[in-house]
Amino acid sequence: MNSEFPNRRFRNERKLFFLPAIILMVLLFGAIVYWLWNTILPDLLGVKTIKYSQALGLLILCRILFGHFGWRRNNDKGRFGQNFKYRIKNMSEEERQRFRDEWKRRCGK
Repeated sequence: MNSEFPNRRFRNERKLFFLPAIILMVLLFGAIVYWLWNTILPDLLGVKTIKYSQALGLLILCRILFGHFGWRRNNDKGRFGQNFKYRIKNMSEEERQRFRDEWKRRCGK
């Protein structure tokens, strides 16, 4: 037993658990897309029904085009929201006024 890496076995077991769980989630989401598409869209928009494999392909295409399905990492400090709030909070009154004036100029108000 290697004492340097006592948690290696646990990490490998965790990986073995998550891989089937992720595959199962993708298949479940594919079934949901398949059911929703074939239940709602043919009557609403007059489109054709799709096969399960096409629903999985559509799900993968959406993932490629739109990204995270709403899941975000916790360390997105470089994104607009957190970094922007921090910068606004720490501005002096003069910097805030310059910021407002610049946005009024850009937005035309």
